Amino acid sequence: MSLPTTNLRIDIISDVVCPWCVIGYHQLGRALEQTGIAADIHWHPFELNPHIGAEGENLREHLAKKYGTSPEGSVMARERLTALGKELGFTFNYADDMRTYNTFRAHQLVKWASLQGRQHDLNMALFGAYFTHRRDVGDVAVLADVAAEIGLDRDEALAVLGDERHAAEVRREQQFWKSQGIDGVPAIVFAQKHLVTGAQGVATFASILNQITGSTPGEEHEH
Repeated sequence: MSLPTTNLRIDIISDVVCPWCVIGYHQLGRALEQTGIAADIHWHPFELNPHIGAEGENLREHLAKKYGTSPEGSVMARERLTALGKELGFTFNYADDMRTYNTFRAHQLVKWASLQGRQHDLNMALFGAYFTHRRDVGDVAVLADVAAEIGLDRDEALAVLGDERHAAEVRREQQFWKSQGIDGVPAIVFAQKHLVTGAQGVATFASILNQITGSTPGEEHEH
């Protein structure tokens, strides 16, 4: 029996309150399914709102202040994201009182989960907690609850967030990606050398995957 080929390494720099990170990931996931290419996905921290306080900010007001987004533009953007999410099997559940949060604690918890092989699972759970259920992903208790919901130890999650044992490592990783020129997310690095930014669409991601792996569309790959 032949051994499987090495999976394609894909590094995704993202934030759990970034809607285009959710869209981009799910588009990439569809492209991987379509091409049959096996991948090892590694998530890396990026904070969209590092200066937001513990109470967070109203999302619509925050976007107006940060990007000059008008109320009409906000409605259109939310409708577009909701439609794109639905196509990809992800539920955006926006509301006028929705808030955005500082995610430094969330990234620390994801780093802890990575040591248990659950980084991807926790990232997905946090996307759902924030965008689908509008939970406060900056809150220690909420983060511990989300960890417990995917089978991780809640008390240990609280301890990790309490003593901030992974805080310095998260900061180092954030600085590394900034030093590589990453100033927006999602940023996706294929095979540690091909950088693609933004949610490019299923077809474009499939084309990129085929180009990088030297494959032709429809070719089978070992998993």
